[in-house]
Amino acid sequence: MYVDYKKVGERIAARRKELGLKQWQVNEMAGLSDKYLSNIERATSVLSIDVLMKLCNVLKTTPDQLLLGTENTQETDNYHPYFEKKIQNLTPGQRKLATSLLDWLASTEI
Repeated sequence: MYVDYKKVGERIAARRKELGLKQWQVNEMAGLSDKYLSNIERATSVLSIDVLMKLCNVLKTTPDQLLLGTENTQETDNYHPYFEKKIQNLTPGQRKLATSLLDWLASTEI
């Protein structure tokens, strides 16, 4: 299978922009050197598996999405950003209650 690094760079840039992140922020969060992400996005550098996984973590995506452009069709994955935003606005007590509720939901057959 052929990997089109220009497309990979475009997908990384699109996801980064979708999350409202600047290149320097992603470099810092992923522990990459200055300008490295720019080189990856412009396909002047080829990323290693280690860097790919760091970028997936920072950009909250999967390797197959960045490498191949495949969409994750699992319904539950669409809720992740929604829940993350909601949880950020909760008090510590509310977070504990929400966690308990999620644990209970996961343990029951509904």
